Amino acid sequence: MFVRCSTLLRDGPHSFTMSSPYFNQSRSVVTRSGSQNAASLGAKLTDRRRTVTDPASSSAAAAVKVKEEEEEEEAMTQELRPSSALLSTGKCLRRARVKAHPKQEADTSPLSSHSRRRRQLKVEYDKDEGVTPVKTEHWEPPDWKRQLGYIREMRSGRDAPVDNMGAEKCYDTEAPANVRRFQVLVSLMLSSQTKDQVTATAMQKLRSHGCTVENILTTDDETLGRLIYPVGFWRNKVKFLKLTSAMLQKEFGGDIPNSVEGLVRLPGVGPKMAHLAMDIAWDQVSGIGVDTHVHRISNRLGWLKKPTKNPEETRKALEEWLPRELWSEINWLLVGFGQQVCLPVNPLCSVCLNQHSCPSSHKNSPTKMPKAGSPRSPGPASPPKIKTIPKQESAVKDGRTEKEPLSRPASPNTRRRRLKS
Repeated sequence: MFVRCSTLLRDGPHSFTMSSPYFNQSRSVVTRSGSQNAASLGAKLTDRRRTVTDPASSSAAAAVKVKEEEEEEEAMTQELRPSSALLSTGKCLRRARVKAHPKQEADTSPLSSHSRRRRQLKVEYDKDEGVTPVKTEHWEPPDWKRQLGYIREMRSGRDAPVDNMGAEKCYDTEAPANVRRFQVLVSLMLSSQTKDQVTATAMQKLRSHGCTVENILTTDDETLGRLIYPVGFWRNKVKFLKLTSAMLQKEFGGDIPNSVEGLVRLPGVGPKMAHLAMDIAWDQVSGIGVDTHVHRISNRLGWLKKPTKNPEETRKALEEWLPRELWSEINWLLVGFGQQVCLPVNPLCSVCLNQHSCPSSHKNSPTKMPKAGSPRSPGPASPPKIKTIPKQESAVKDGRTEKEPLSRPASPNTRRRRLKS
């Protein structure tokens, strides 16, 4: 609501009246600190017009104007200046505050919430004196380098089955690159629980039939079984070959994956096959291929911190200490060494160069117990053994051993006949 007012200005003989609610109403000016300035804008305009009409008093009016402006600036400065209570509170806060950056300590003015969020704090930790850091030592088996050198010397002939009929020798060298890689993978899948001689024969039959992804998919299970027979678990491997070939054609364009994760996803492919496929097919060392020979020999030589139960545990234990440049060679060395010298049963320790440093040297290998129900196992229906008298147990005649049955007690009539005779 505005009030109508009038202001009279006289300039010589002429006079006019200006009426407006803006010049007479007291307008309040709000500063940044929240205080209000009650100076009237209309009064200022009146003083300026009086100065124009009265030239004699212009200098005095100018001095009064400057003085008023200085007083207004001083009042605004006092309003913007923080109070003593606020300063004391800020000092207390700065004492309890975490030690800040040195450049920010000089700023004692109260900060806004935004600047407080952006302030970088320096966190200091107390140094623990007298506490020694824990050192993790690199474990490695004693004298393993000399043992490995002896194994290299015993394998220098390169005449083991793995040297002539392994996965590196089973693929067609004249085939395209993707076909060669697929044949390497197939030979590794067939070699599980199978000797290298049987695997090489089966791969030769497959190559003559056409060992490609397309031919495997178009071949029926019966024909494929006859081609790979007598590899171990040949029925399961027929299914795995079909499923793997379909997966390779659908997801990888007929080629094998170039990573361990992709190879392990294939049916019938385990970690050992995946690492060997990466080494042979892709020429990339991703890990140690541990089969039954590497698993057995590593435990016999004491190359592990503690005995392992399966090849996967052996692989992880070997990769912890064995240098990476030996990962590709160790499989080839130990597999051939296990096929010729360090046999699963009755190893040839007398001809091994590591017989004086091997913890398992000249120890009898545990014989496998025959399965229940086999002819060699003592079944519950087997007849009990008959004990015989040592004197009547056997008689040697003409180089032959004959067993005599136990004699029954003679009757009285028989005794009389013997006496008469």
